[in-house]
Amino acid sequence: MIAKTTAQKILSKFPQTNILVVGDLILDKYLWGEVERISPEAPVPIVDVKKETVNLGGACNVAWNISALDGNAFIAGVIGDDENGKILEQLLKEKNINPILVKDTSRPTTEKTRIIAVSQQLMRIDRENRDNLDSKIEENLIEKIKEIIEKIDIIVVSDYGKGVITEKIMNFLKNTGKPVFVDPKPSNVHLYEEITIMTPNKKEAFELAGLPRNMEIEELGKYLMKKLKMKQLLITLGAEGMALFENGKITKIPAKARKVFDVTGAGDTVISVLALARASGGTWEESASLANYAAGYVVGEIGTAVVDRDLLLSLIPEN
Repeated sequence: MIAKTTAQKILSKFPQTNILVVGDLILDKYLWGEVERISPEAPVPIVDVKKETVNLGGACNVAWNISALDGNAFIAGVIGDDENGKILEQLLKEKNINPILVKDTSRPTTEKTRIIAVSQQLMRIDRENRDNLDSKIEENLIEKIKEIIEKIDIIVVSDYGKGVITEKIMNFLKNTGKPVFVDPKPSNVHLYEEITIMTPNKKEAFELAGLPRNMEIEELGKYLMKKLKMKQLLITLGAEGMALFENGKITKIPAKARKVFDVTGAGDTVISVLALARASGGTWEESASLANYAAGYVVGEIGTAVVDRDLLLSLIPEN
């Protein structure tokens, strides 16, 4: 779908891009271990933990994808005044991500802990507050974004439904005059009218549209675009690839994954590469194709994973 020479040209411009990610900041924790016996207390496996790791999750993973591809990543969101917040700040610094953070003492830094044994996720434990932001916190975040908005090429909204993406925040972002790309949460569908593009997976697309699951993907996409007054839409279809809707045209992009171990963060990768490529002069089809190659790689890795420019270029076959 994209020539290697074209991809190389687009990728070469990534370092000149400034992408702002706004959304729910999440700290991903992983407990890695082995299972050799069942608990005598209940019919559950006993995990003998061998190591513990932390990583950037949620909107942070989108920013990390952008930074790993040499784009200038900015992230705006809310953390708690706690140890996890400090860890998240340090990780953002290590990944060369520019933080625009507001501390909210009334809520914890969102944390997802995954327990993994023999390459299988056994359980996930969440610590979070999903209430919408307090109006003062909203205003504080908006004021901080205003300070850097002039230098931004594209805004990416990474909505995990943890309360940061509110009507006030979305209205502000849409009124900046910058392109707004959204990785949506179906329960917040009312917030996404007149954005530039949305990147739901197939399940999310049906939920956003409120339509029966037996509808053809072409009709689903057309309906969703009309409902939300969008000019572009990219629906990810897992093993079937992607469907790009633009200017009345539908383009099917075949999947590139050779193996699928873990879909964690695949949607983050798609919207990150899509935004970078568009900011670097790629057409919608070229940008979606690049995003498809990147996503095909990350689903073959366990846990959140990112690609760099050299790796992404190597995934694209010679002409």
